[in-house]
Amino acid sequence: MAVSTRHRAEPGAEDREDSTFKNICAELESVDLPLGTTLRSIYDDQANAHNRFMEKLDTRIRNHDREIEKMCNFHHQGFVDAITELLKVRADAEKLMGQVRDTNRRLQEAGREVTVQTEDVIRCRIQQRNMATTVEKMQLCIPVLEMYSKLKEQLEVKRYYAALKTMEQLEKVYIPRVSQYRFCQIMAENLPRLREEIKEISMSDLKDFLESIRKHSDKVGETAMRQAQQHRTFNSAVAKQASTGHYSRPSYSLTQHTHNGQMDEEMEEDGETDEEILTAQELVDFSPVYRCLHIYTVLGDRETFENYYRKQRKKQARLVLQPQANMHETVEGYRRYFNQIVGFFVVEDHILNATQGLVTKAFTDELWTMALAKIIAVLRTHSSYCDDPDLVLELKNLIVIFADTLQGYGFPVTRLFDLLFEVRDQYNETLLKKWALVFREIFELDNYSPIPVETEEEYKSVISRFPFHDPELEKQDFPKKLPMSQSVPQIYSQVKEFIYASLKFSESLHRSSTEIDDMLRKSTNLLLTRILSSCLQNLIKKPHIGLTELVQIIINSTHLEQACRYLEEFITNITNVSPETVHTTRLYGLSTFKDARHAAEGEIYTKLNQKIDEFIQLADYDWGMAESDGRASGYLMDLINFLRSTFQVFTHLPNNNNDHASMSGKVAQTACMSACKHLSTSLMQMLLDSELKQVSMGAIQQFNLDVIQCELFASSEPVPGFQGDTLQLAFIDLRQLLDLFMVWDWSTYLADYGQPNSKYLRVNPVTALALLEKVHRGMKDTGKKNNIFSQFRKNDRDKQKLIETVVKQLRSLVNGMSS
Repeated sequence: MAVSTRHRAEPGAEDREDSTFKNICAELESVDLPLGTTLRSIYDDQANAHNRFMEKLDTRIRNHDREIEKMCNFHHQGFVDAITELLKVRADAEKLMGQVRDTNRRLQEAGREVTVQTEDVIRCRIQQRNMATTVEKMQLCIPVLEMYSKLKEQLEVKRYYAALKTMEQLEKVYIPRVSQYRFCQIMAENLPRLREEIKEISMSDLKDFLESIRKHSDKVGETAMRQAQQHRTFNSAVAKQASTGHYSRPSYSLTQHTHNGQMDEEMEEDGETDEEILTAQELVDFSPVYRCLHIYTVLGDRETFENYYRKQRKKQARLVLQPQANMHETVEGYRRYFNQIVGFFVVEDHILNATQGLVTKAFTDELWTMALAKIIAVLRTHSSYCDDPDLVLELKNLIVIFADTLQGYGFPVTRLFDLLFEVRDQYNETLLKKWALVFREIFELDNYSPIPVETEEEYKSVISRFPFHDPELEKQDFPKKLPMSQSVPQIYSQVKEFIYASLKFSESLHRSSTEIDDMLRKSTNLLLTRILSSCLQNLIKKPHIGLTELVQIIINSTHLEQACRYLEEFITNITNVSPETVHTTRLYGLSTFKDARHAAEGEIYTKLNQKIDEFIQLADYDWGMAESDGRASGYLMDLINFLRSTFQVFTHLPNNNNDHASMSGKVAQTACMSACKHLSTSLMQMLLDSELKQVSMGAIQQFNLDVIQCELFASSEPVPGFQGDTLQLAFIDLRQLLDLFMVWDWSTYLADYGQPNSKYLRVNPVTALALLEKVHRGMKDTGKKNNIFSQFRKNDRDKQKLIETVVKQLRSLVNGMSS
């Protein structure tokens, strides 16, 4: 009752519940919607919702079943009627099918014979048509096959250019007519391969050609350079004949044969062979290049061929320009190098003129520019290794012929002639080295004595080799002596030979006489100032050259100096260039030989001083001796005798003319003064040596005797020309110092010190103090030895006191000087 009341109380809620279940059922019937959410809403809505939903669902299913049953009952009768009609038609269809089979059988039997005859007719017509078509097509194919056979024959006989033309006809004319056939397609496919084979074969021929010309470049270049040399000889012959006023000028080409009687006659006179000279075309077969060029042109690939040819020739150019490592050792090495280069460019020039565009002028110019830079660099390097002037001269001649040859082919060679100036410097250097050896040998073999002449013939022989003129000497009777030694005419002759050798390089350089004159003078100056001067300086410094030899070297230098003007005249006669020309270079022989004389004079002074030092080293003084020996030391007397004999050499020098006399006198005076000063200084140093601690008065007396001998030597005028006692003044310092100790005049020295008229003006207080201290120590040591004698004690003590007093005063003077 309560439930009924509740349902009655809530009618609206029940309707909403029915509506919800209907929606849920509709959702379930839909196959597109997901069922998860729908089913979850059934259970999540309220309690017992599942049971109520199931009830609603059963009710809905029953409704659908009733609707399906109604629909089936509605359509059942129509279905039954259709089945009945279909069964009736089945029987009629089987009957009709039997009739059709029977009719078909009868028809087949009736048409079987007609069909056989018709097939025979059709087969015959087809055969006739095929035969006509075959004949027609064969008529089209036969020319193709004939052309292809012709192509094969052309390939077999290596007529590649004609084969390419045949291929072109096949492709453009014949094959298109029968292109539908398989064999034509095979032919068409084979033609590109054949073209590539032709390209490869022609390229192989080209490579063989490039290898061939690389091997033949040497011969081609040798031939071209020989032609250029003959051309020069021919021009020389023409120039000679032009002076006579009759000659006929022949045509001449470096790439064509030349036959001219006058030239042949000239060549025979020069000892040349009269054989025919082959040209580049005759030495090298250029047909592979032409053939390959035509082939690549026909194939439309000319640019590739041109690029390949130029690239390969550039590589060959670099190989040709690479010299052998020992090329500088022989002239043949240079000759092969030049021949290869000339051969290379002769071939390129021929290709340039014989083909159109394979190589261009710009390409050959580029190659030549590259080659010229390399050639100059190579020649600079290898010529620097040459130390043989003959080889350098031959190299110069080769460069001239090389330049003339290539100039004949239109290549610029100015830089090569400029290079010859550098080679000329190298040539001069090698000449200088060669003449340095010549000069050294002359100096080593010279006896450094005046040249003796016994007869008139000997005298003329000498003056024919050296420009010497002395009227006084000519008046003397034979035998007589020339003032210079044997090396002078030899040196003069060798300088002239050097000028001749230097002149050889200037030949064929197309230089003016002024330029040649300038070159000769500059190279001669280098010979005099560098080589001869260096040889003289080294000679002077050699230890075996004595004073006599040095004096003779001075005389020789004077005569060589005077001969320089004759060398200038010699060069002038060769070049015919007046020495008064504005820019004419003068020879520097004057300064060269003056420097040599000064060096010889200095060496004389040095050797004299060294000899004096050797004698001084022999000195063996007993510095503690009680009394002197009463005579001068033996070493000093030997030294003085040596100086006397030495200076007699100067006084007995040949003085045929005033120059010789004045020169020898001046050298002798300077040497004598230098020797006396050095001797005085050495004696003073010996006396004041710091290792010498004590000196006795007896030793000073002995030393005084030696100095007296030196003064006597100076006063004896060992060399004439000194005024008064000039030479004795060299010993004035020693003399005043020794007088001070010998006289023991200390009161006068101390009283007059600093006065201009002092008796001991040259005695320095420092020197006096040093020697006095040594004497003081010597007296002390002597006193200790003699202390057993009582009678000496008082005198010694008095003298020592005096010395101590003088020492103090000297020290005060020295301190005053230092302050």
